[in-house]
Amino acid sequence: MAYNRKRAAAQASLLAIIMAMPATAAMAQTEIEEVIVTARKRDEALIDVPFSINALSEAKMRERGATNIEELSRNIAGFTVQNLGPGQSQVAIRGISAGQIVRDQPGVKEQVGVYLDESVISLSLFTPDVDLFDLNRVEVLRGPQGTLYGSGSLSGTVRYITNQPNTAEMQGAAEVTVNSVRHGEVGGELKGMVNIPLTEQAALRIVGYATDFPGFIDAVQPGGSVNEDVNGGSRLGFRASLLFQPTENLTITPRIIYQTIDVDGFNRVDIYNYLGNQYTTTRPKVTLGDLEQFTQLQEKFKDEFRLGDVTVRYDFGGVALTSISTFQDRDVLVVRDATALTGSITGGSIGLPEAVFTLDAPLYDETNVKSFTQELRLASDGDGPFQWVVGGFYSNVDRDYSQILDVAGFEAATGIPTAGARAPKDALYYSTVPYKQKQYAVFGEATWTVNERLDVTAGVRYASYEENRILTFDGIFADTTIGVPGSTEADDFAPRVIVAYKATDDITFNAQASKGFRLGGINDPLNRPLCSAADFATFNALSKPSFDNETVWNYEAGMKAEFAERRGSLTFAAFYSDIENLQATIDAGSCSSRVIVNVPKAKSSGLEAEFAMRLTDDFDLAASASWNSAKLKSSVNDATGAPIQGLRDGNRLPTVPKFQAAFSLNYAHELEGGWTPFANLTWQYVGDRFTQISDQENNPRTVTLFTTGAPTVSTLSFPLELPDYQVVNLRGGARFGNFEAAVFVQNLTDERAMLSIDRERGLRARYGYQTNQPRTVGVTLRQTF
Repeated sequence: MAYNRKRAAAQASLLAIIMAMPATAAMAQTEIEEVIVTARKRDEALIDVPFSINALSEAKMRERGATNIEELSRNIAGFTVQNLGPGQSQVAIRGISAGQIVRDQPGVKEQVGVYLDESVISLSLFTPDVDLFDLNRVEVLRGPQGTLYGSGSLSGTVRYITNQPNTAEMQGAAEVTVNSVRHGEVGGELKGMVNIPLTEQAALRIVGYATDFPGFIDAVQPGGSVNEDVNGGSRLGFRASLLFQPTENLTITPRIIYQTIDVDGFNRVDIYNYLGNQYTTTRPKVTLGDLEQFTQLQEKFKDEFRLGDVTVRYDFGGVALTSISTFQDRDVLVVRDATALTGSITGGSIGLPEAVFTLDAPLYDETNVKSFTQELRLASDGDGPFQWVVGGFYSNVDRDYSQILDVAGFEAATGIPTAGARAPKDALYYSTVPYKQKQYAVFGEATWTVNERLDVTAGVRYASYEENRILTFDGIFADTTIGVPGSTEADDFAPRVIVAYKATDDITFNAQASKGFRLGGINDPLNRPLCSAADFATFNALSKPSFDNETVWNYEAGMKAEFAERRGSLTFAAFYSDIENLQATIDAGSCSSRVIVNVPKAKSSGLEAEFAMRLTDDFDLAASASWNSAKLKSSVNDATGAPIQGLRDGNRLPTVPKFQAAFSLNYAHELEGGWTPFANLTWQYVGDRFTQISDQENNPRTVTLFTTGAPTVSTLSFPLELPDYQVVNLRGGARFGNFEAAVFVQNLTDERAMLSIDRERGLRARYGYQTNQPRTVGVTLRQTF
């Protein structure tokens, strides 16, 4: 493709957006909206990016009812998010997933890189739940992006792109939403933005938001009372960025972000609970209904996220220097009701009396992360057949993790001493694990326009990584380990080659080979006091002190086309990913531990398609679909030669459906007098999935119940496949000038989706699932100026 066409299109579109020229609205009536992205760290039209990428604007996300990353993922081919509770979702792209990452695995790294503009915010399991207000777009880059984005972008990258301050004019927006959940609470949102030109060289943009999450899960208590809507909560946050351009060539943009999420419970539905079930004969029977769980104490999720970054760009004329410096500070607290888990040990395994195994047992998981990252790059910034970027990256991460199981009154009730070298009295399990991680990387990528039809891109990244930790385990449930150091180090290359051929002015074919990697880490020791002799022998042999880097070689071919005089667009991609050393989580049986093992070989292959068409001046539609086959290609065996916990050649990779699809139909018609009624219908389909690889074995799985409570049955069978589900959203209203009023219904059919399995102690202590929000009706008022 011709470089001058791409650059001219990008510049024209950017100018149109910034200046808000009237021609933009007129063009949108006849053509599909052209989106400018920065996936390759330079401005270019979405249709010109020579690999599989999706970019949704804030307006499109609002039309389709997407208010968070999970709802957003259902609109995008090949992109899935597994809900593991509030603020704890796990992102996957193209089926590459090793299964659920849990809170007590702080050394596991992410497989998808997540960025807020130029700042990396990825954190395994705890990627921030960023509010989507005043975003320019969200970019989803499919396939390994290790060359430009480094480790953690093993299978792809997600980029939240915010609107930047501008000196052109005063701007503002205010939005208020009120919603009501079926069988739940009333919630709402209040959001605002203001852009203030300070001088001809400076501008300030401030965004603030407050969200009240409505609860819809009821918690049955031991005495039979019910605490209603326990999973309600709130989110508060703001972003403030300053644009300062002292000279024509120099731009400095400092920014601060603060966000806090505070939720009083989890979106978990309990099917079976060791302490509250209908099978007991010696304790009060508990029958749990729809949208109910059994707890003895209030659970909690709290996340405080603070970020400060500075982006500096200097244009030398033909070459631009960009520096991004980012500091983050996060505090995450998860309080779980571990009474069923603890009781299954103290009562079910040890046989202590009911007065002991029913003691409240809150489990406190705390994570504190402080990180500093620095990227410095040089990039060509002019016309010409050769475009390039070279740079370096550094990160320094301190991640402190602790876990305390506090069973107040245990020592007094049993006479068993519980205080240890570090564990306080009644702390049956105590751990602190501070991690220090450093990474250095250099990268470069260049595109050569061979002729007006052919582009060739090649790039490579080299990264070197070191991780150190000091492990402290204590308490009667732990194998006491005080101040034991551990370390691991690794390095890796991530090359990429892309060929793009412009067959016609409207059709481009592309092919690429690329590599991504996910850094390894350090395994925790087994909780030996809880292990049976057989389980200790099995899992101790599998649990190596550290696990290796996971790598992916991805091969793909695709096509991008515009047709019907740019009223329609179609993108298509076929890919095959060869995975080595997949980092799979296994539960260490009776040890109540988890370890990571490397599965030598796995693969993921599939197809992705996205289609958009402006049918008339009033109607447009969009559709996406993806098919994926992700499987193990080797096994991990125990001492007897049998595959362990589902790590069997041919089993599916978890968390990702084989098929996913979405459809959206949008209507807008301008009437005389300036009124524009609009409506949108969105349908989303997600196929069946598994939470963990092992869930495919012995499914449904039969488990032997503990004899505590003299249950009427000795075994129960639990299904472990997550069924497919569909979500339908409706939104309609009217715009008049800068004012918009809309009513909406999310989850119109009140679909009850099983998003992930929630279990304790191999299903014997608890079996349930995370679920989605029931039918929600609301109204939104929006004013811009």
